[in-house]
Amino acid sequence: MGASNVGNCRAGYRCIAYDRRGFGHSYAPFRDYDYTTLASDLKAIIDQLELKDVILVGFSMGGGEVVRYCSNYGTANIAKVALISSIIPLVAQKGDNPDGVPKEELDKIVEALQKDRVGFLKDFHKNFYNYKKNDITVSEAQLHYDWSIAPHASPVATIQTAKAWAETDFRTELKNVDVHTLIVHGDADNIVPKSTAGDQAAISIKNNTYKVIENGPHGLNITHKDELNTMLLDFLKS
Repeated sequence: MGASNVGNCRAGYRCIAYDRRGFGHSYAPFRDYDYTTLASDLKAIIDQLELKDVILVGFSMGGGEVVRYCSNYGTANIAKVALISSIIPLVAQKGDNPDGVPKEELDKIVEALQKDRVGFLKDFHKNFYNYKKNDITVSEAQLHYDWSIAPHASPVATIQTAKAWAETDFRTELKNVDVHTLIVHGDADNIVPKSTAGDQAAISIKNNTYKVIENGPHGLNITHKDELNTMLLDFLKS
């Protein structure tokens, strides 16, 4: 969660952020980037570190790991859940999900990653932050910093995880998230529309607190970090 981790650490919480397989310094296998595998990686970390009363915070596609973890392993060791700009429950447009992203648009993302991954990632981050509208809160240096990290991820991992978050339907799994859940979504999210994500998650996850950040883009953890940190801390203390 970037800046949010720093704020919460200062508030006395232990924040653990790890590199997903295929990204950062983690192992990059040639296959196995489905959400069941990604959730098993999350469980391995919790087990190895012997963590108790865990609060899972899933940002963007990380919401999928959180929900699949709850589905496959239960919530006995989970105190709370937070879904921030999350893809949950479904990104793709379908007959029963008319507000989702059209398949042709999702296909264009995968095609661009296959043909010019580095070039796509450079432009993607501008849309991530709604850059033209938020250029006061997002500097060119921030864009360059993000881009300087993204291309070093495994090309296979980048493409396969994009397919995972674009294609996986979590609607039937939301009942398994049975702990108090914070849902935060920006009403100007151009990557994962609020109507197909936050709005639906708030309906299907019974015990939730839903916060909408006005003019918040997908990357609101940077553009609205102070507002988000306040929401997270209030939720952690509640």
